[in-house]
Amino acid sequence: MTDTPLPLNTGSSIPALGLGTWQSAPGEVSKAVTHALSVGYKHIDCAFCYQNEDEVGEGLAQAFKSGTVKREDIFVTTKLWCTYHTRVEENLDLSLKSLGLDYVDLYLVHWPVAMNPEGNHPLFPKHPDGSRDLVASRSHIDTWKDMEKLLATGKTKAIGVCNYSRKYLEALLPHASVVPAVNQIENHPYLPQQEIVDFCKEKGIRVTAYSPLGSSGSPLQKAEVVVKIAEKKGVSPAAVLLSYHGKSSHSPFGSIVSDRYLSRTR
Repeated sequence: MTDTPLPLNTGSSIPALGLGTWQSAPGEVSKAVTHALSVGYKHIDCAFCYQNEDEVGEGLAQAFKSGTVKREDIFVTTKLWCTYHTRVEENLDLSLKSLGLDYVDLYLVHWPVAMNPEGNHPLFPKHPDGSRDLVASRSHIDTWKDMEKLLATGKTKAIGVCNYSRKYLEALLPHASVVPAVNQIENHPYLPQQEIVDFCKEKGIRVTAYSPLGSSGSPLQKAEVVVKIAEKKGVSPAAVLLSYHGKSSHSPFGSIVSDRYLSRTR
């Protein structure tokens, strides 16, 4: 599954399985990235907001230095954070510097909302009442227009979105010169999100699934039906759930840092 390419509307493709780096523990990310690439993973999913792209970059550098992979043989995704919606290229430059790369294969709008870039926190600014400090005057459509400009810079090969419902995509597409290549959403048997999955398919937008094994603390891997299938097939529950996404032609990845776990989910 790690080597299976899924076509994108750009004419390129995205690997069917990737390594996610969200909530990966400090000090483990670099090793996880290096090991993932050594056992056949071709897609590494990152984000500025995860605050661990320096470690991802260390893992990539080690893999390149050892000859495990070449840059052109892997697919790297990162994401624009909400406090940078008016500074799109600046945020991408910060990610590229941390990752030690000249370009990424896919750059995504992490959420379709802008947060105050001059608020009381660089990532999660809040009002005194604890609510998010959003910038209502900044439309995600304007942000997308700036995303489109990145393609001419060569700093990303494709652009897409994350966490977009049908409502947001319906608002965006009439104004888009470039249709998003990807919509990355939480997707698993407990949260199939069929409406947006079907809409993306209709519009030629590839769905990639985060938390394919269930969100944090989810009992999905212990669900009776999953366990029974895993026992019958002689595989892990994680492999069963990833197979579910493979059959749906989604590109799944989860936050995985265990060497043993990586090998079992291939």
